[in-house]
Amino acid sequence: MPGQVQEQKVKRATFGMGCFWAGDALFGATPGVIRTCVGYAGGSRPSPTYKNIGDHTEVIDIEYDPTIISLNQLLSLFWNNHEYGLTTKIKAQYASLILYHDEEQKTIAEKSRVHEQRERGEHLTTTIKAFEKFYPAEDYHQKYRLRLHPWLLESLGITSDEVIKTSPLAAKLNGYVAGAATLEQFESDDLCQNLNEKQYQYLKECVIKTQGTGLYC
Repeated sequence: MPGQVQEQKVKRATFGMGCFWAGDALFGATPGVIRTCVGYAGGSRPSPTYKNIGDHTEVIDIEYDPTIISLNQLLSLFWNNHEYGLTTKIKAQYASLILYHDEEQKTIAEKSRVHEQRERGEHLTTTIKAFEKFYPAEDYHQKYRLRLHPWLLESLGITSDEVIKTSPLAAKLNGYVAGAATLEQFESDDLCQNLNEKQYQYLKECVIKTQGTGLYC
């Protein structure tokens, strides 16, 4: 089926870059990204929640196909789409954070940060550390922008919170309705080819209306 990837090819990346709604949309619409999930990580408090996050950071957890997109390409999006906190220290909830899943990711992330600091000519506050545990955020945070389009969700049969959180199609649609992709990108997406005419046109209008309007929360 379109969009399916052999499990052994799937890799994972976890970033904190401000409000996680924006990252969810940005990466969800990115070719090569399979699934996204927002949540809390990087701290020590057990079972954090949005209202009691403790020392954790809002993060976007990404599953991606490395044969289509590389970690360096994901990092390029990470560096260039911070809402705030890239060059100034802010509270842990919105901190700039890269959580690596293996030593190769650690090396790539550290080299990427050095390169980015040199290019920008300023110190970056981004913390790079080992991934330990990810706590998914509350259901209403998952695919937040897409949830603002209940007709589209209902017409596609994407009605359970678990499906909204894990569906590759939901990840894409969340990015498209939020303005995170071009019309050309949308029209070439195999995942959208099975939409009926009404669904397709509705989503196309969303893409045209929102593209380039910005992803910030």
